[in-house]
Amino acid sequence: ERMTTQDVEAITPQTLINIRPVVAAIKEFFGTSQLSQFMDQNNPLSGLTHKRRLSALGPGGLSRERAGLEVRDVHASHYGRMCPIETPEGPNIGLIGSLSV
Repeated sequence: ERMTTQDVEAITPQTLINIRPVVAAIKEFFGTSQLSQFMDQNNPLSGLTHKRRLSALGPGGLSRERAGLEVRDVHASHYGRMCPIETPEGPNIGLIGSLSV
């Protein structure tokens, strides 16, 4: 409808598309979602390790209490993709991993 009411030469993407809903969804995800974290910036190596981290927790994923041993164990499809050694100790063991180098 907006394309028919405006001059063809004066049309820009900003006049056709309202980006406010997209911006609001992105702000909500990075501001309040469990899947978003502040990056660890103690040193360059910790920042790189934080970027390579994988998590099975959060919305649409598992919870620490419901995750059994079969979920936490190393699966055959992980070899060459996920590091089987780099995982935290405690209740998150096997649920948070890291990409292979």
